[in-house]
Amino acid sequence: MADIGVMGAGAWGTAVAKLLAENGNEVTMWCLEPGLAAAINEAHENGLYLPGVALPGTVTATTDPLEAASGRDVIVLAVPSLFLLDVVRRILTAPNVMEGRSLVIVLTKGFIPTARGPRLIVETLEDHLPGFFRGNIVYVSGPSHAEEVSRGFVTGLIAASENGRNAIRTRELFKSRRMLVFPSLDVVGVQVCGAVKNVIAIAFGMLDAIKATSEVFGDNTESLLLAAGLNEIQLLGMALGSTHPETFTSISGVGDLDVTCRSVHGRNRRFGREIVEKDILAKFSGVDDLVARIRELGYLPEGVVACKHVIALAEERKVAMPISNGVFRILDKILSPREFLEEFVGSLAG
Repeated sequence: MADIGVMGAGAWGTAVAKLLAENGNEVTMWCLEPGLAAAINEAHENGLYLPGVALPGTVTATTDPLEAASGRDVIVLAVPSLFLLDVVRRILTAPNVMEGRSLVIVLTKGFIPTARGPRLIVETLEDHLPGFFRGNIVYVSGPSHAEEVSRGFVTGLIAASENGRNAIRTRELFKSRRMLVFPSLDVVGVQVCGAVKNVIAIAFGMLDAIKATSEVFGDNTESLLLAAGLNEIQLLGMALGSTHPETFTSISGVGDLDVTCRSVHGRNRRFGREIVEKDILAKFSGVDDLVARIRELGYLPEGVVACKHVIALAEERKVAMPISNGVFRILDKILSPREFLEEFVGSLAG
């Protein structure tokens, strides 16, 4: 049995906390909202982000991040990329963090903006955590909607780390009869898959909404977009240093992209649909305004935050990413969804 701190009480952090507790571990969650922490401790339910799912009594919550992290064998980071470094800075004085005694597992998708431009999450955390953690952090990703994981649906995950033993240790913590976990050494590739698929899913959501009334775009077009999106993910991943091409054809690549694009649970797909169906971008002046006021959406599509970083990295590495670029221009009010789709198909047709 391990003593585990889960930093972040969104749907995915809560689902993972439940899974880890059901595997026999003691879990303490960090919640931003005092009312949510009280509800988890008293009603054993996260009614805000994962309603209707009963949590084991071995899951407790606190609003103090240092308390959630201190003395833990394992620290799971499940905070959105926008807020991740702020939370990490608040747990640096925990003795187990200062001394490198905790296994750190990252669930966060996306990139971190730095003075040197956008960077991958694990690389950035290694610069902020004590040197003990360099090469030892584990990144977990895969096709895993919290709504299904929390209800025991069969799911597969990838646990990636330069330290193979830590990847295997993470597999042992997470695995169950309905949770399959596969270790990987390709930390870069798995991170890129987890971040960029959210951008592609926004495009997919827009296409999905448009095809409902279109005589031109259909299921075939969606598969065309999905395949082209996977190609963009692989091109950027290899440019950034992915070590295993098979990462992109695994569940962390094509598997996660497929479920993010097609599932009704997908927030990025939902956001893409609402761009078309609800003109949800109308009240924002551009992509920077959208990111700054993203809480007004009522949910967090990580692809919005990642999109600008993807474009910056693609330009830096001279990688052509027409879908990601199109999504960025739509969010920045330069292009309409229909114009993007016509442009995308035209570029493929030559």
